Order: sequence, then structure tokens, then C-alpha cells
Amino acid sequence: MSSYGEQIAALPIHWDKKGNLKVLMVTSRDTGRWVMPKGWEMDGRKPWDAAAIEAVEEAGAVGYISQEAIGSFVYEKRLDDGSVMPCRVQVYPMIVEKLKRSWKERHERKRKWFSPKGAAKRVHEPELSKLLTSLSDRPRRQPILRQLLRRV
Repeated sequence: MSSYGEQIAALPIHWDKKGNLKVLMVTSRDTGRWVMPKGWEMDGRKPWDAAAIEAVEEAGAVGYISQEAIGSFVYEKRLDDGSVMPCRVQVYPMIVEKLKRSWKERHERKRKWFSPKGAAKRVHEPELSKLLTSLSDRPRRQPILRQLLRRV
């Protein structure tokens, strides 16, 4: 049995009018730090579908999500009882088609677009920071993003 909790995350992205890749981040409900929309895997759902649901609930982001993870990272999740559980998070890139004005957690979180490097500077997890930084150099050349762009 894994000693990690298994979670999924959406990596909502889009290209701005100048052709620069942007990453949508949300604040966490407890500490207010910048994170990606993420959560626990959901029974009866594919992991990428669960990640897409988290993107809608936490960021109001709707779009095309990859069925292949672009990477993963580990972090320590503080549980309601105060204990800490290490979690491994599979990250699924998602090309955002639209942002809803009204979404489930809009009163609990802020959302903001960042450059990949800007997002990387704001997260606390070294593996996630490295993943985000890797998107800043020729993101359209990344195999998983290339595949996703073909489907859009």
C-alpha cells in the first residue's frame, strides 16, 4: 500500500493575445497561498475528469483536459484533525476555453493568470515549481501539450 494520499490537479493554461503561455492559479482556502486546482481522486471517475471538476469548482475554469498527466509533485496536506499526510499529485494540463463569472468556491478563493515562471516562484513545492518552469521554454513543443492542442 502506498504511504501517500493520491490526488489529482488541473493545470489550467491559455495563450494570451501576444502568444505567451499563462497558467491559472488559485489561492488555497486555509493559507491563501497560490496553488493549482486539486483534490482527491473520485470514485467512478477517470483521474483527468476529476481534475477537470476541480478546475470548475475551485477556479471556474472550463476547457479541454489531457488524459495524460504532464507530471506530478509531492506535498504535505494538513488534514482537518491537524495531522499531516504526504500526497502525490498527478497534474493534468487543461486548455481553458472560458472562465465562469460565478463558480462554487468563488467566495473562498482568488484566481489569477501568471506566466509559468511567475507561477513557479509562488508555489512552495519544488517539484511543482520545476514543472511550471519547464513550461516557460517552448511549451508547444512539450509532447503532452502538443497532443492536447491537436484535440482542441
